[in-house]
Amino acid sequence: MCAHVLVAEDDEMQAELIRRSLLAEGHTATVVHDGPAALDAARRLRPDLVVLDLMLPVVDGLGVCRVLRRDGDIPVLMLTARAAEDDVLLGLEVGADDYMTKPYSPRELMARIRTVLRRSGRAGDRREDPVVRAAGLAVDPVRHEVHCAGRPVECTPAEFQILLAMAAEPERVFTRRQLLECTRGTDRASTERAVDVHIMNLRRKIEADPRRPARLLTVFGVGYKLSGSRG
Repeated sequence: MCAHVLVAEDDEMQAELIRRSLLAEGHTATVVHDGPAALDAARRLRPDLVVLDLMLPVVDGLGVCRVLRRDGDIPVLMLTARAAEDDVLLGLEVGADDYMTKPYSPRELMARIRTVLRRSGRAGDRREDPVVRAAGLAVDPVRHEVHCAGRPVECTPAEFQILLAMAAEPERVFTRRQLLECTRGTDRASTERAVDVHIMNLRRKIEADPRRPARLLTVFGVGYKLSGSRG
């Protein structure tokens, strides 16, 4: 059961932990940090599930859930630090399919996600194949394999995590710090400058001309992006 999950969580460390847990289960994930971004991503990507923090900035989780319910039937698993019964009931009343209070264990969260996906039947409709495809790349989070234009590419664990994150969201600009977070657990000694080295090495492996990259592009003053559509 492989799905694309939208994670709307304003705590970047929590969001990254959820994203990594999802990838380890063979899912793909898109992460946003405020309500308007969650609504935009939900409309553009039509995810199989939204993991939605109640305390989002600008538009809170209740507001986002109301709009999602008005627009369609995407399953919603709501997260919050509020454990009061009234808060739980309110979240369910606005349309959340399930509700978890913080703190929670990643294993429990993944079990809840599996249950919501199974009940909704959405994951089986679209994403039996966990491979993430973009810009001529195929990144397989289950087999830990990368192919570029059909050719196998050997990647270090840190390179793989960076490429997986970027392939899941082509055209998104990642800062060095965001890409560094992708390598946590695989490259604990890494620094933001080391991200530049990982990108340079990846360009040697997936670019026809690493000095003139067509896929892994530098966005000056910000970071990097993978240029190319899904598929």
